[in-house]
This record gives sequence, C-alpha cells and structure tokens, in this order.
Amino acid sequence: MTAPAAAPESTTSAAEWLNRGYAEAPGATAASDTLLINEQSRQLETQGRRIIKFGFGQSPFPVFAPAVATLAEHAADKAYLPVQGTAALREQVAAFHRHMDGTDWRAERVLVAPGSKLLLFALMKALPASEILIPAPAWVSYAPQARLAGQHAVRLPATFESRWQITPEQLDRYCREHGPARRLLILNAPGNPTGLSPDPEHQRELARVARRHGVLVLADEIYGPLDHRGAHRAFALDYPEGTLTTSGLSKWCGAGGWRLGVLNVPEALGADLLARLIGIASETWSSVTSPVQAAAETAYAVTSAQAAYLETQRRWLGTIGRWCAQRLEAAGVRTHAPDGGFYLFPDFEGHREALRARGITTSAELTTRLLDDAGVALLPGSAFGCDPSVLALRLAYVDFDGTDLLARASVDVEAAEADLALAKIREGIEAIVGWLETNG
Repeated sequence: MTAPAAAPESTTSAAEWLNRGYAEAPGATAASDTLLINEQSRQLETQGRRIIKFGFGQSPFPVFAPAVATLAEHAADKAYLPVQGTAALREQVAAFHRHMDGTDWRAERVLVAPGSKLLLFALMKALPASEILIPAPAWVSYAPQARLAGQHAVRLPATFESRWQITPEQLDRYCREHGPARRLLILNAPGNPTGLSPDPEHQRELARVARRHGVLVLADEIYGPLDHRGAHRAFALDYPEGTLTTSGLSKWCGAGGWRLGVLNVPEALGADLLARLIGIASETWSSVTSPVQAAAETAYAVTSAQAAYLETQRRWLGTIGRWCAQRLEAAGVRTHAPDGGFYLFPDFEGHREALRARGITTSAELTTRLLDDAGVALLPGSAFGCDPSVLALRLAYVDFDGTDLLARASVDVEAAEADLALAKIREGIEAIVGWLETNG
C-alpha cells in the first residue's frame, strides 16, 4: 500500500500569518485616541516640556473618601463574587439611580462589570445583527467596539448649530430612508466630547421617534451625576421600555482606575438579553474584584456626605467650564458652555482662513500644532467621528488640583479666575488664545 504523499511544507512563518491576518481582519482597530494622547503628553513631559493636559478625560477630584476607607478595610477580600454583582451592591446601585434620576432601576436587572466600557461592548456583542447608530461627534470607542462585536456602525453627523446633538428629524429621516431594521442608537449625555445634553423637549421628541421605529437606545449616562445644575434627565424617563442605561464610578466618584461600571436592562426587554449578557460576563470577566465591589457599595449609598461631594464637584466644574467657554468665545472660537461633566468642544471655524494659510486644514493638524507650538494637548474632532475638515477639538478641562478644591468650604465663583488651583487651566486657555493671535 502506497503511503500518502506528504503535504508540502509551508513557507509562511507564524508571524507572517499573524500579520497577514491583521490586514484582513474586519474587526481590527487601533489604540484609543484618548489613551494615546495621555501617553504622548507623558513622553513630552519626560523630555522637559511643560504640557497642559486637556486631552485625557480623567476626573481631577479624589475618590469619595468613605469608599476609599471601605476599600482599605476589604483589601484582603479575595473570593470570586457573583457574575452579576453582589445583591447588596446591585440594591445600592438601583436605589442610587431611583433617587438621582427618578428612573425605575431594579436590582435584579442590574449587571456590574469592570467598567461601563466593557458593558457597552458586551451589549453590542449580545445583540443579534444590528445597525449601531452613533452620533458624530461621540466617544471614541463606540464605533470600534461595534466593529469588534461584528455589528454595523453608522455615523449620524451633528453640527455646532444643533449643539452637537442629532435631531429627531435626522433620526426619523434615516429610519424612513433605510427601511425597517434592528437598530441600537447610542446617546451619551452629558456628552463626551461636548459636555452637552439635549434639552427636555428635544429628548422627548427623540424618544418618540425611537419608539415609532422600534429603535433600542443605549443611554451612556456615566456623566449624569455631574450635570452642573444637578438636573440630568435620564433618557429612560422618556423611553423606559426601550432604553438600556450604563453608568459607573469613573467620573462622578473619581474612581476611573477602580474599573466598576453598571448596566440597567429594562424589564420590558425580557429575560433573554440579560441572560446573554450574564453569559458573556461569565465567560470573560467572571466578576468585579471583591474589594472594589465592597467599596462601591459604600460609594452608591445615598447620604448627605455623598450629596455634598457631588454638589461641590458640580459647582466647580460648571464655574471652570463656563469661564473657559467665555474666554474662547471672546477669541473668536465658537464654544457652547457645558451642561455637565468636564468637556468643551470648541469650533475654530472662524479662524479657518488664517489656519489654512499656515497649512492647517484638519482638526488633527490643528491639535498637532497646538501641542508642538503651544504645549497644549487636545484631541481632534476626527477622533470622535467628525469629518476631518471640521475644525472642532475636544478640551477636557481637568488639569487642576481637585483635592484642593474639594476641601474648600464653598465655591468662590468670583475668585475662580485668580484661584491658584486653576493656574494650569488658565495657562492652557491663554496659550491657545495667544497662539491664535500670534499666528492669525
């Protein structure tokens, strides 16, 4: 009997196969722009450059002190906890959002994860094939996550005139023109990169359109507790049966590195979606770390200390954001004053011709020159899905000493412009204005 001929040896190495696969993989994606700008700023600082960091959106305030104390008490905890999150934590999370937003969060419908970012991805992965509708501008990770989850991402462009919000008419037109389909609309309010929220009537009409066309809504409300007036309106109030809501500790509690996010799945969506999400969690992150869940239970407990902690942050962020917006406006940079969080999305359209004369025609070229010439790190609007020619940039006004400000007995709005704790914020804004005046 003749032995079968040996298969020819491959002349392609494992590394070559791997690199060829990167080029062919439809879900391949680059590193997050927000994380990249943080690393670039650090590298320049190691070279002796003074950099004003308006690029990376990390809360400058210290973590809520009672939660820190609980974390220390539970540092030795090591048990695997329930995949969905402990019952006690989920009860606190649900009670917090019922109190804060007036929404009907239920502990049995809450899922806890290592950051809301992972929950966003898990949701997109858990859905059947869907269109993921994403405003432009919107947070940098939504579209890459949709691609990684095998879903189809669709950008809906917004403008300065619409306050960087997609309009109900725009959503209605898209759904009518493209016919019936399974769709998930992602809405982030207060928004990253804009710091803006829709007004209540705008939101109610957007909810009516979503309901009419059967569009699911993922409301990313991680900045909701930092609405500067304490008046955040949850999207679930206007569309309770079709809105999934995410939040977490990273922004309002200053605990980004703790990695704890929460998701509420409305009962109207049934049991299957939540079961699929828990299944994904069980096969990926297993559970959030034990000490962090214990600390989060303390953080989410509604107390007078928590209320004071939040109110102090809101007042300072509102004061600083309004000052920055007013100073940029005075320099001919169109800037909406923020509604919440710690972002601005200034539009340099008024300086387009002067910038063009200097070879700057895109938002990415503008951020490169501001970093090189003025030592100010911002992110281009193109990183958030805007057309590269739109000269809008994200400015995260967080380069200040939040520990100092939080310790103040009151927020002195009148003295904010001269406050030493805000020296780098003022320096960065004036560096932008000075660069425009020098080169305009």
